[in-house]
Amino acid sequence: MDKLIMHSPDLTQQNIDKLLELFPNCKTEKQDDNGNLTIAVDFDLLKQELSKNIVEGPQERYQINWPGKKEALLTANAPIAKTLRPCREESVDFDTTENLFIEGDNLDALKLLQETYLGKVKMIYIDPPYNTGNDFIYNDEFSVSSEEYLLGSEQADEDGNRLLVNTESNGRFHSDWMSMMFSRIKLAKNLLSENGVVFISIDDSEYHNLRKICDEIFGADNFVDNIIWKKRYGGGAKEKHLVSLHEYTLVFAKKIESLESFHIPLTEDSIKRYYKQKDVNFEKRGPYRTHPLEATKSMGERLNLVYPIPGPDGKDIMPKRQWLWGKQRTLEALENNEIEFVKTQTGGFTAHSKQYLIEASGERRKGKPFSIIDDVFTQHGTNEIIELFGNAQTFSFPKPSKFVKKLMEIATRKDKGDVVVDFFSGSGTTFHSAFVLNSEDGGNRKVIGVQLPEKCNEKSESFKAGYKTIAEISKERIRRAGAKIKEENPEATDLDTGFRVFKIDSSNMNEVHYTPDAVSKDDLFKQVEHIKSDRTAEDLLFQVMLDWGVDLSLPIRKETIEGKEVYFVNDDDQAPCDLVACFEKGIDEPLIKALAAKEPLRVVFRDDGFASDSLKINVEQIFKQLAPATDIKVI
Repeated sequence: MDKLIMHSPDLTQQNIDKLLELFPNCKTEKQDDNGNLTIAVDFDLLKQELSKNIVEGPQERYQINWPGKKEALLTANAPIAKTLRPCREESVDFDTTENLFIEGDNLDALKLLQETYLGKVKMIYIDPPYNTGNDFIYNDEFSVSSEEYLLGSEQADEDGNRLLVNTESNGRFHSDWMSMMFSRIKLAKNLLSENGVVFISIDDSEYHNLRKICDEIFGADNFVDNIIWKKRYGGGAKEKHLVSLHEYTLVFAKKIESLESFHIPLTEDSIKRYYKQKDVNFEKRGPYRTHPLEATKSMGERLNLVYPIPGPDGKDIMPKRQWLWGKQRTLEALENNEIEFVKTQTGGFTAHSKQYLIEASGERRKGKPFSIIDDVFTQHGTNEIIELFGNAQTFSFPKPSKFVKKLMEIATRKDKGDVVVDFFSGSGTTFHSAFVLNSEDGGNRKVIGVQLPEKCNEKSESFKAGYKTIAEISKERIRRAGAKIKEENPEATDLDTGFRVFKIDSSNMNEVHYTPDAVSKDDLFKQVEHIKSDRTAEDLLFQVMLDWGVDLSLPIRKETIEGKEVYFVNDDDQAPCDLVACFEKGIDEPLIKALAAKEPLRVVFRDDGFASDSLKINVEQIFKQLAPATDIKVI
């Protein structure tokens, strides 16, 4: 049986493997730092494979570049030996919730989520540092090799600091910010589903650079739009030139041809303003508005859309250019009283389609969102903090939940279980927004948030209130917002306002697990156990789930079988259990047979957990007889 690797994927190696699969003739060998031969890519030959002309050297081309870009790419691809450790005491509804809050460096978090959430995230929203000259950015370490990165646990200075103030006096002021964003957005793209979309808030300080970074990572063809947010009412007496009222939110699709159309619920005001007419269909389909059935010049010419429509006076009506609909659809609309005829100045008629408030499918019609948001302001976010904490200074300039909720309404569907990720979680606005939206439309959106435990200033109001880090504020805001929303919606018994807290930590495995060749004989005697002594079975379970790509939000139950503690992940009567795990020692044959009889999709044990070597050898045979489809691994 195979061993789990127990660290994040090596994306560089995955890219090399993909390239060599496409271009096997570009395979070569090189010596690594230890003098050993390894497989490599002949990049000169690869350049030639990808060019119609002879490649003799570097060519000038349109691109964005900055000091540190290559190091940022290397850091994004390097694997890490870290894990997510569950923290039940800081969670809400740990056993039943499907929301996740990860405390730690978001670069590490994105790496750890690669296996489990690859291509599964519908929407990403982030509100990163704007690089205004007085805010913090991540102090990433680019100078280490991938091996050192793999073993390095914390990437922090002597005081544990992961952030630095990026002042304009820094010679790499823009470059450091761009490197920080490049590596994280690159990893985040992998998590998006084919129809996924990312929203990134920013202001004028780095908008131009962020747009170029996203163009490179997503492709300029996948640019959707740039939302302008009017963030405040007015003011600005101190402004020297113009009063700046806006910020931006860049919108990019993973694959724009797969991105569904954006819609938002119609407001009561717009319904009253536009849906004024009634007919015989009113009781079933509500009021309606009309729209010309004639196509505008912006629509390409199509001869099949030129045909006569019988008018109310018995005469045929021909379009001046062409109709919007095909003939069959138009005839069905006529039969269902969905076309209205309007007299022209010449005495003839023209056709208009009726747009009912309730569509033929029974669903309420939706509207199209605008690229300008001007009805929610920064003050609304501050008011939410005051309402929840009683003090506006607990967290400065939080995004209003109504703003993020608008983006969720655009990009997610209520009944799809869409996953929303925010890896600059801040005060927890994205969780708050999802809770509100789910309470309003009965949806089941899930949120994964990541926040570094950035230390609060000891002179700040938040520190005086007992919050030592931004992550603590974020978790408390989610708790309070969830409780408030549940109190306001007692009928929403299935509303999930909980969250599982995980904290990024060094791997559960001792270093000998990763680099056995680097350990001396004396060290081996000190490290008889390959699993760290301070780690629990639940710690091991979640690292296995990460490594095996099992959803971290799935329900988990614990059961004692044959005197041993066994974990069951997503175990119900409808389908095979996703994962069965037992990390006890002294596992015997009756337990093995009892677990095999359940026919799980996956089962995992400790490598040293079996009562005898012969039993360890026979495990695969037992499962082959009782549960041939089960994948078996050890740690």
